[in-house]
Amino acid sequence: MKKRTFLYGAAILTVSGIISKIFGALFRIPLANLIGAEGMAYYNGAYPIYVLLLTISIAGIPVAISRMVSERVTFGDHAGAHRIFKVSLVAMAVIGAVLFTVLYFGAPSITGSVSSLGGAVHAMRAIAPALFFVSILSVFRGYYQGMQDMKPSAVMQVVEQFFRVIVGLSLAFAFVGAGKEFAAAGATFGATAGAAAALAAGIFIYFRLMKREGYAVRISASSAANEEAGTSAPPTRKILSMLAFIAVPITIGATIMPIMQNIDLLIVTRRLADMGLSPEEARSLYGQLTGMAGPLINLPQVVTQGIAVSLVPTVVAAFKTGDRDFLHHNVTLSVKATMIVALPCTVGLAILAEPVMKLLYFTRMDEAVSAAPSLFILAFGVVFLASVQTLTGVLQGVERQLIPVRNLFIGAGCKAVLTYALTGVPSMNIKGAAIGTVCAYTIAAVLNFAAVRKYTGASMDAANTFGKPLVCSLVMGAAAFLSYVALLRFFGDGVSVLGAVAVGIIVYAIMIFVTRTVTETELALFPKGEALVKIYRKALTLLRVNARI
Repeated sequence: MKKRTFLYGAAILTVSGIISKIFGALFRIPLANLIGAEGMAYYNGAYPIYVLLLTISIAGIPVAISRMVSERVTFGDHAGAHRIFKVSLVAMAVIGAVLFTVLYFGAPSITGSVSSLGGAVHAMRAIAPALFFVSILSVFRGYYQGMQDMKPSAVMQVVEQFFRVIVGLSLAFAFVGAGKEFAAAGATFGATAGAAAALAAGIFIYFRLMKREGYAVRISASSAANEEAGTSAPPTRKILSMLAFIAVPITIGATIMPIMQNIDLLIVTRRLADMGLSPEEARSLYGQLTGMAGPLINLPQVVTQGIAVSLVPTVVAAFKTGDRDFLHHNVTLSVKATMIVALPCTVGLAILAEPVMKLLYFTRMDEAVSAAPSLFILAFGVVFLASVQTLTGVLQGVERQLIPVRNLFIGAGCKAVLTYALTGVPSMNIKGAAIGTVCAYTIAAVLNFAAVRKYTGASMDAANTFGKPLVCSLVMGAAAFLSYVALLRFFGDGVSVLGAVAVGIIVYAIMIFVTRTVTETELALFPKGEALVKIYRKALTLLRVNARI
């Protein structure tokens, strides 16, 4: 059971995701303090375009390969799974080379016509080579994920972020004297260096696993069995057509997320300028939204991305073999896990929005305070964004990949309208874009949830899935806020907010135990599950003893 459930792989990806987020914080926070809101505007002027092209090239590929490989492996066809890997590798190398060429040589035209941030051309060219490396890297990730082996993906993710931070910050610091646009370019080149290093790690892992862990043996045995049965590995044309059939809808859906970022890029600075703000003021507000407040709402994705990635092959295997009970088990468990992670993040970021901003961007105090209202609004989108990712993984696994595309498209359309209307209101300004983002995620999440219930038949216990995590989160939020207010009488903002966060984490953990939000059966599904169950029982015993005292 533990090897089949998505939780085992999700736990591995979560650990690597946490490490990567720590690296990301070590990158984003010093970078924002180094180059300020205007420099972050140049950085984010290039990054959304890169993400859009990157999404076009790879977004659907790991999922498609994972699904195709999982189907083959489920029925023992390892030779067919390996052929899918080899054909996809060649195809993605070609696509990555084309997109690199488009971004590098088209950078002046793109920055001149798409946005008002002409200085972002250097950052755009610096990040262009990453398109080639990441395109190839996506094939390795999809192949391993399809076999429900998440460790290689975890290693490659950590390597990528490590080199991104080291190279990006070093170059940003080296070029800051030449101008903020050049410092931003140095920072974006970190993504290129990280992608190249991760690809090198992926290739090394591939040859090592083929040699030492029996991958080649299984492939050879499967190939011999296919020959004996008179069958063969799928031809190239069929692989490419199936890859496109699965990946294209997923890619279209995935492009909607960076499109929503580009909606802000296209609309916000111009609408702020229409209100009479100077270009510098408009760029500063845009940088506060996208470079300071925006990244914080992505924190729960450390877990929810791991859930979604690990969920797809598990759902595919259950769906293809007709194991409806196990399918329902994984669907309900994935939604519950998402709520346990996302709800406390929503409550915590909303309650401590300004203290958190002041802690992180202490050298830009005025900009941090100005960005706090945007973070407060965006915090309410955390739970819906997390839900969108998890439910999308379920729908992709049951061959309904077009539905999340439609739902995100509806959400993005609503965001465009709201952002344009609200950003132009002087009392709202940049907060209007934040409201538009939250509404987009809310609409997509609600529609996805309805589709999952329709196509999987999974029913959820509202009290256990939503009620208990919400109660735990609200109690945690109250404890964190009261702790912050109390500590502020004796200490500064930094110590007070760190203390409040620590109290919130402790209280939330206690509430999880007290309310039995997580059961022993669920804990046993994680790596080292038996040890976790023992700790769980000891904690409950200790709480009972203290309650009696």
